[in-house]
Parts: sequence; C-alpha cells; structure tokens
Amino acid sequence: NPVAVMPLIEVVKVPTTNDASLATAMDVAKKLGKSAVITADRPGFVVNRLLAKVFGEAARALDEGTPVDVVERAYAPIGLPMGPFELIDLVGWKVAAHVQDTMVGAFPERFYASENLHRAAELDEVVVKNKHGKVEDLSKAAKNAFVLGKTAVPEDEILRRVQDGLATEIKLMLDEGVVAAAEDIDLCMILGAGWPFQAGGATPYLDRVGASERAFGAKFHTPPIAGVHA
Repeated sequence: NPVAVMPLIEVVKVPTTNDASLATAMDVAKKLGKSAVITADRPGFVVNRLLAKVFGEAARALDEGTPVDVVERAYAPIGLPMGPFELIDLVGWKVAAHVQDTMVGAFPERFYASENLHRAAELDEVVVKNKHGKVEDLSKAAKNAFVLGKTAVPEDEILRRVQDGLATEIKLMLDEGVVAAAEDIDLCMILGAGWPFQAGGATPYLDRVGASERAFGAKFHTPPIAGVHA
C-alpha cells in the first residue's frame, strides 16, 4: 500500500476479452513499471481472495477468545511483513469488512464471517500498538464493542488453520482457472502481499510445511522447491 506504488497489476480477463485488448493491458502495465498477472474474473481475484483467508482465520481465532497478540505471533512463521491485524489496521477495518462480505457471499462454506470486523469498522481505534507499530492488544473501545469467546486457540493450531486454508483455496483457484499456474499465484503474493520471496512463494512454502498434503493429498510442485533457509 498505497496501490500506486505496488509493483503488481492483476489484469482481469473475461470471456469477451480479445487478444488485442489483453496485449494492450499488459503493455501498459510494463510501461508503468509493473509486473502483470492475468487472472480470471472471480471474486477477490488472487491477492484479495487469499488475504481474505488470512484475515478470516485471524478473526476466527480472535472471536473464539484468543488474545490479539497471540494471533499476531501465530502468523510469524509465514514470514509476512505484518501480522494480520497490523495489516488490517493499515488498509482499514471497513475495507477488511467489505472484502470479508464479498468472499463470504461468494464462498460461504470456506470463508469466515466475523461480526466483530463490522463492529471494528465503526470504531476510531481498534488496536493498541507498541513504538515499533506492532499490535499488542485491542483498544478499550474494541474490548467494549466486540463479542468474544473464552477459548483461546493455541498458536500452532492457528498457524495450521491458515496454512491449510491457503493450500485449499489455491488448489481451488488453479482448478477454476483463476490463473494459469501456481507460479502466477506466487508472483501475486510476493509482489502484492509481501510474501517472502526467499521462501519461493506461497505454494512452495505450503508444500514444505505439509499443508498441501493435508489439504488435497498432493503437492503443488514436484520436485519440491526448497527456497532459501528452508
């Protein structure tokens, strides 16, 4: 963020898109100094669809009663530049609630609907951060507004949920033809979501941690891609 400085453009191709229009879009992206990935016209395209999974599993754990700092810490092994709630606070709680509604409306069986996201969208301050900008707690207003459970979820379970959820969603996206190959998704997540490039992208990471096998009984890549420090 902001959009103008992001190095990625998702070029949406619909059934009526002709080759000349597609080539023009790709050329414009190149002249803007952006990397372009062709995607199908599906809810969330690539980056927002997968970030909605990331946000949704974080919201689920919070709603169940997990402290917000524990949820942030649970995501750390993925290597994203920000924890889920730090990122939501940056892009905006209203934006996150809107993306959630879009994805839940399209795929209600796979995306989590959190009413607390809508409550957060009405607050001036949702989280408390330390001097480094990292989320440490919910604000007093959020604690008063949110409806939370009392069962904290262990960090390893939160991490496994988001890993398996991402693996499942990416496999479905490939089956749907949202993009041509897993490498397109990896490029989108590296350039559009800050996924650590040294990990090789999202799909090699999900292969290495066993999420692909757990989710659909196979791997995205054979032979596997090791990544740096893997």
